[in-house]
Amino acid sequence: MTEALSSLDQSSALVDPDERRGGTGTARFVLTKIGEAVASLVLVVVLGFFLFRMLPGDPVRTMVRDRPTDAKMMAELREQLGVDKPLLVQFWDYVTGLLTGDMGQSYILRQPVAALIGERLWPTILLVGSATVLAILLGLWLGVRAGWRRDSTFDRVQTGVALTLWSVPQFWLGLILLVATNGLFPSRGMHSPDVEPGFFSEGLDVLHHLVLPCLTLLVVFYAQYMLVMRSSLIGEMNSDYLTTARAKGLRDDLVRRKHAVPNALLPTVTLIFIQFGMVVSGAVSVEAVFSWPGLGQLLYTSLQGPDLPLLQGVFVVLAGAVVVMNLFAELLYRVLDPRVRTA
Repeated sequence: MTEALSSLDQSSALVDPDERRGGTGTARFVLTKIGEAVASLVLVVVLGFFLFRMLPGDPVRTMVRDRPTDAKMMAELREQLGVDKPLLVQFWDYVTGLLTGDMGQSYILRQPVAALIGERLWPTILLVGSATVLAILLGLWLGVRAGWRRDSTFDRVQTGVALTLWSVPQFWLGLILLVATNGLFPSRGMHSPDVEPGFFSEGLDVLHHLVLPCLTLLVVFYAQYMLVMRSSLIGEMNSDYLTTARAKGLRDDLVRRKHAVPNALLPTVTLIFIQFGMVVSGAVSVEAVFSWPGLGQLLYTSLQGPDLPLLQGVFVVLAGAVVVMNLFAELLYRVLDPRVRTA
């Protein structure tokens, strides 16, 4: 009996502490990351409110410009908008409204901010989401081949092109494409006024308008994925597990596809999820150049006031999307990388 108990104690001592805890370690990790994300969102709300109050310009004077107004009318308008209250009172009203889903009403457009954001959200997802998916596929494909053929002519050409495109300002590239295509594609908006009604014809019209802004974002986005994937793969090239796989007689293509690429993908996961978070934010400069009716164009409009409720609402949505997608990336990292689970 004593020998059995002794052997049981020895076997339990060999069990990994994380395994003995069961799901406790994972639950603690998930709750910690969720708490960090919530803290980040709170910081976003606080910074967004006070930061925009520091912008130059008076929203009330912007609303009444080119109109004869006296001091009494200005005071009444300030009272209606609530900007005459102390700053902390305005912040409390903003937070309590945000908790109930009320983001306020736009000063300039005179519509609820939540409705305006919901209306502009899907055009932005269509534009930046399409460019992001295509950029991921193209960037990872080229990055794997460039990294696996390090210092080859293909690697040098692709790296040079990617570095050049990554450094190009998006608005400048959009203007160059507008000039280069010379009216081949629409330059403004998302719909043509003379398009025939119908699902097929309207869909083709949207795709026709989508080509130039999507291409502008694609050539910049893909460069990031290509360079990060290339660097990650080069870092795995001399690993022991690849040497062992080659020693077993595996083909070079199989070693790359089954062993090197899955491990090299790990650093790219964070970039992919953060970029998907940026899908919601869109690209302000590109949407402004092509007059694309998305959140970027809405943010550009709100800066002209400044339209404080609209600025705050868009900022919270944009930053919140990045925080949430970064949370998903960290949780997925724990699933994909055993080193994170044992850390």
